[in-house]
Amino acid sequence: MDAMKLTEYSHAGGCGCKIDPSALAQILEKVPKQWGQSSKLLVGIESSDDAAVMEINEHESLVFSSDFSTPIVDDPYTYGCISAANALSDIYAMGADPLMATAIVGFPVNKLPMESMQEIMRGAVEVCQEGGIPLAGGHSIDNPQPVFGLSVIGMAHTRFIKTNSGAKVGDVLILTKPLGIGILASAIKAGTIRPSAYKKFIRHITQLNKPGSWLGKQAEVHALTDVTGFGLAGHLMEMAKGARVRMEIDTTVVPVMEEAWALVEEGVVPSGAYRNMHSYGDSLLFEDEWNIDHQLVFTDPQTNGGLLMAVTPEKAEMYLEKLREFGFAETAVIGQVTAQRGTDAPVVFNK
Repeated sequence: MDAMKLTEYSHAGGCGCKIDPSALAQILEKVPKQWGQSSKLLVGIESSDDAAVMEINEHESLVFSSDFSTPIVDDPYTYGCISAANALSDIYAMGADPLMATAIVGFPVNKLPMESMQEIMRGAVEVCQEGGIPLAGGHSIDNPQPVFGLSVIGMAHTRFIKTNSGAKVGDVLILTKPLGIGILASAIKAGTIRPSAYKKFIRHITQLNKPGSWLGKQAEVHALTDVTGFGLAGHLMEMAKGARVRMEIDTTVVPVMEEAWALVEEGVVPSGAYRNMHSYGDSLLFEDEWNIDHQLVFTDPQTNGGLLMAVTPEKAEMYLEKLREFGFAETAVIGQVTAQRGTDAPVVFNK
């Protein structure tokens, strides 16, 4: 069989295939919220968090999420690794420990060889093993576009659950991975990425966000999320609106894969970056004179992007050191949390 490349089946790969934020808001607007009235459901659909949380006893809560995406790379094994790491990240981003996962599979059985699906599953199983959990079955359909991901259940002590809305005025913001995943993915699909950049891309996109489980147990971490399809700007906006604060970002210290800057100037930008920028509108402010291409780096959709947290400033240096020990060498303080200013934009990018 003369099979096509995996990425040729998808118009956007990884978390770049998400429904845009404004459309998603319209969808959820009419969804009944009565589920959130359950005394046992602690986190539902109301807060745009990474996973749902339900209390199961006096001290413990279950954390549950489903995450799947279209191919972002052509190698099936790597695609499986990326999708699994991205799904596990939702659990880590709530400060929880994953317990088990099941697979979500859509596969064009008459167009791609079965070996491709076997390799996707192999990659996912190995990532789950790295996370210390079993991949225990799943559900599959014959689908014209490949999709793959996981439903994951985790657990945490209820008082250690972290949401994206707990930031406090005076906190500093820490990001653990560099931006640019979506931009480099566009270069992969166009066949223009350099081998050194591809190697860097794979290292970041497959790295498990395991420190999230540890961060959940730290009292000085007030808010936690991961940066995915809505880009850094979108997740900052969710954090700001949830906590009713303002996020001020120093773009000169935000970690960005250096290849991303050149690629955006060449016009190699995922459609999701434009989609995000359009959706956020007046919620973002880029102070001073800004190159529009450079703005798109901050709305670039990430897949299995870094953990983003708001922490007590006195403990920031300790967290930076610990996260680097975990293997997140480019972890950096990227900004601060300040008070709201009337109707001003909740997210400001300075340079």
